Amino acid sequence: MTSRDKDNLSLAILFVLMLVTMVASIRFGAIDFSLHDMLSAVGGKLHGSTDLTLDQRIFMQLRLPRAILCLMVGASLGVGGTLMQALFRNPIVEPGLVGTSSGAALGAALFYVFGALIHVSFGMWTLPVSACIGGVISTYAVFALAHTKHEGRSSILLLLLTGLAINALCMSAIGFLSYVARDPQARSIIYWNLGTMSGANWSSVWTVGFATIVGTFISLLYAKPLNALMIGEEEATALGVNVRRLRWVVLTVNVLMIAVATAFTGVISFVGLIVPHILRVVRGPDNRFLIAGSALLGATLLSIADVIARVCLRPAELPIGIVTSVVGVPVFLSLLRSKRYLA
Repeated sequence: MTSRDKDNLSLAILFVLMLVTMVASIRFGAIDFSLHDMLSAVGGKLHGSTDLTLDQRIFMQLRLPRAILCLMVGASLGVGGTLMQALFRNPIVEPGLVGTSSGAALGAALFYVFGALIHVSFGMWTLPVSACIGGVISTYAVFALAHTKHEGRSSILLLLLTGLAINALCMSAIGFLSYVARDPQARSIIYWNLGTMSGANWSSVWTVGFATIVGTFISLLYAKPLNALMIGEEEATALGVNVRRLRWVVLTVNVLMIAVATAFTGVISFVGLIVPHILRVVRGPDNRFLIAGSALLGATLLSIADVIARVCLRPAELPIGIVTSVVGVPVFLSLLRSKRYLA
């Protein structure tokens, strides 16, 4: 069996695992649905029935869109992590490193504190729009501050350090807003920053799904140039890769997916960090496999985390970011302690 055949087999296994996890995510929660209930709800909806039971309405309007949104967000985080690790040639980089996630969190915090004073409203989209704008502005600030006339490794390092600084600045601003906010506002800021899927609906599914599918497709088109970049920028240039263009495409795609996903679900950490690392250990560094595999495994792991978040304290719900952090922190620390990543 060739290496490509092994990659295809691995992707098929990951796809089946994602489907099984999706079924579990749909079935279990504050209310458990049997397979018969799930099929009858879907069948009634397909036949245009308006006489759905309460459980069937909960399934179609809350549980099903939540499960699909979880898949899309997990895929976005996984692909974003792969792109950023390939660009920086460093396995301890995550998608929000360039300020996208922290900027989105700051935009959401500003909405919670000052939303009542702003007369511009987008209805149910106001919070996601605020978060998305915050993510784009903070990322643009990182690019602008890290701009240099010299291309190469030094500019990548400058971008990395600038992103860390902007992240720290955004988190300080969020801390200040939490301090001056009223108690309900402060609790909303804290809960949103821990990540949640509770606001899922079909509109968010279509929006995040579009960004995820488009971003993943573009990423796959640039998988080979990213493979060439692994051996160095000068070597990649000699092979015909436009490194400057590749860098901007990768960063733009990452911002597109992460800003949109974070805008609807809040900040979810460590998925984009651990997913590419797991796949890299299993099948190696080929980005043609890593990008597709990260989309599938990211969707699977986030769905598992969402099930845990819903059932461990039911009928209450644990923020999903707590679950991902419990798993992600040990992996991150193990990476930091590995000599080959600190060299």
